[in-house]
Amino acid sequence: MKRILQVSLAMALLAPRAGYSVEAGSVLSIGATAPDFTLPSQDNTPITLTDYKGKWVVLYFYPKDMTSGCTIEAHGFQRDLEKYKAANAVVIGVSLDTAGTHKSFCDKEGLTFRLLADPEHKVVDAYGVQVKSSGTIKFASRQTYLINPDGKIVKFWPNVDDDLRNHSSNVLAAIATERK
Repeated sequence: MKRILQVSLAMALLAPRAGYSVEAGSVLSIGATAPDFTLPSQDNTPITLTDYKGKWVVLYFYPKDMTSGCTIEAHGFQRDLEKYKAANAVVIGVSLDTAGTHKSFCDKEGLTFRLLADPEHKVVDAYGVQVKSSGTIKFASRQTYLINPDGKIVKFWPNVDDDLRNHSSNVLAAIATERK
């Protein structure tokens, strides 16, 4: 716990000075087919994007488990989870953290949707998500893709930090608009 607090404090203090690396590829365009992937979830179950064919997928990338902004964002999605289910949508979070860290985060915060571990940047890179660094700590930028039931990207939020508290509501509104 002490280590988590130290890392959180370091990230909060250093985030404005964090370096941006362009280790990821280009941002995917609207209308592109979402790249398929398989990553382990918080319970080490492999999750594959094509498992959700026929559903809306909210694929959100976030910096770090147990940090304040990531907790706010995750609680927004958790709060609205029944609305996502009613809209035939699933929420999937991806970070560079491990499955074990995700499990601790989910247990502590009562999160029931899937958080996927991508420490090797496979999906982060495939989706063109920028990787930031603060010293030796690397973390993904906070970005979200909305993928339609046919597997096409229909919406992209490149900087969720601008409206973090309303992000889940904005995503639900986008699903409602796209369904029309």
